[in-house]
Amino acid sequence: MSMLAQETVTRVEDQTLAPVAPRTAVRSDHLPQRDGLRSATFHFATRPRILTVVSTHRLSADLMRVRFRADDDFADFPSISPDEHLKLFFDTDEDGEPVLPTIVDGRYSIRGLTHRDFTIRWFDDRTRLLDIDFVLHTHGVAGHWALGAAPGDRLGSLGPRSTYLVKSTFDWYVLAADETALPALARWAETLPAGTRATAYIEVTSADSQISLPTRADLTVHWLHRGEAQPGSTTLLADAVMEHDFSDPNGYVWAAGEAMSIKSLRCFLTFRTRLGRDNWTVDGYWRRGEAAFDRTMHGRYCPQCATPAP
Repeated sequence: MSMLAQETVTRVEDQTLAPVAPRTAVRSDHLPQRDGLRSATFHFATRPRILTVVSTHRLSADLMRVRFRADDDFADFPSISPDEHLKLFFDTDEDGEPVLPTIVDGRYSIRGLTHRDFTIRWFDDRTRLLDIDFVLHTHGVAGHWALGAAPGDRLGSLGPRSTYLVKSTFDWYVLAADETALPALARWAETLPAGTRATAYIEVTSADSQISLPTRADLTVHWLHRGEAQPGSTTLLADAVMEHDFSDPNGYVWAAGEAMSIKSLRCFLTFRTRLGRDNWTVDGYWRRGEAAFDRTMHGRYCPQCATPAP
């Protein structure tokens, strides 16, 4: 049985690895390939790097934050939007050195390498340090690594390759995520302009899985507790978003999580609201039973949305 908890985010000064007060985001000077009125698309030159752990911090029962420095000091590293992610590589050679992708036919090949995609939670342009939050699934290679991560440990990385920037032109925002997409939602919250109306729906196991969400926005958070249910096995998150009031069409919806559990949101937002296609993103971050999911959701329609909204 699921439970719902509601809170209004408070703002408290804090200077630790997990600050409660929102930081100031510094956007890099990369130029977009497409620049529209409400969004922009960026593509970057990818390069492999060796990342070294600087410190770690347990955010909750389910999340571990790991701070990294890079062998190239993150040269020309992009920092544009919460959409940014990179690949981390967990293989090592016989000497214990991280194995990086190699160039095959003019492109970096990741074939045969153990890798996972991760949201960039924060990049500090001044200190040149990068934060990534790991979900602590002990059965997975990434969560197992994060549980034992210590200063000096190293991983290979590649990216970011591209990003999608949603401009601050909307009256309100709805953010929805499970724990895998919670780092991206947290970055959304931290970078929204002061006073922006926003609502977050977040599916986690229990209250022990909740984290602080520093923000300047007028953000209300609904924590959705799935209890004993397995991650990705319910429609708890999608159902909560569908109950939201979308009568004002000048807003933006961002939802991410297990691909099949949130798939119905695509056709709901298309046919059951007055939101335009530029007003929402539904992104499958992972899929039950599939390792290294490529974040692509296939299929647009579902039985819940058979006819257009009136």
